[in-house]
Amino acid sequence: MLNEALCLVCVSALWGLTNPIIKRNSKGIKDINCESNIRQFWSELKFLVTNLNYLMPMGINQLGSILYFIALQHIDLTLSVPVANSLTFVFTAISGFFLGECLPRRGTIVGICCVLFGTILCCYDKYIIENP
Repeated sequence: MLNEALCLVCVSALWGLTNPIIKRNSKGIKDINCESNIRQFWSELKFLVTNLNYLMPMGINQLGSILYFIALQHIDLTLSVPVANSLTFVFTAISGFFLGECLPRRGTIVGICCVLFGTILCCYDKYIIENP
C-alpha cells in the first residue's frame, strides 16, 4: 500500500516539477513562422529536438510516464488516475512558484488544499475502509 502511494507521488512529482521547466524552455517556438503547415511543423519539431534545455526536462517527464505505466499493473485505476493527476497539479503550482512564476492566488492555494484533502480521502477509502 505504501509503495503504491509513493509510486504515485513520484509520478506526480516527475510530471509536475518538469511542467513549468518545459514551458519556460520551449519559449521561442511561437517565433517560428513558415509559409506552409508542413514546413511549420518540421521547423517547430527541429526547434524542440535541437533544444537540449527542452529535451532534458521532457525526458524526465517521460520517465514519469513510464513509471506510471508500470505502476498501473499494481494499482487500481480508479485510484491511480485521480491521485496522480491531482498531485501533478499541486507539484506544478509549487514548482512554478519556485521558478519565478507569480505567487499562487488565494483561490489556487485553497484548491491545492482541497486537492490534497480529496486525495487523502480517496486513499483512505480505498485502503482503510475497503481493506480493514
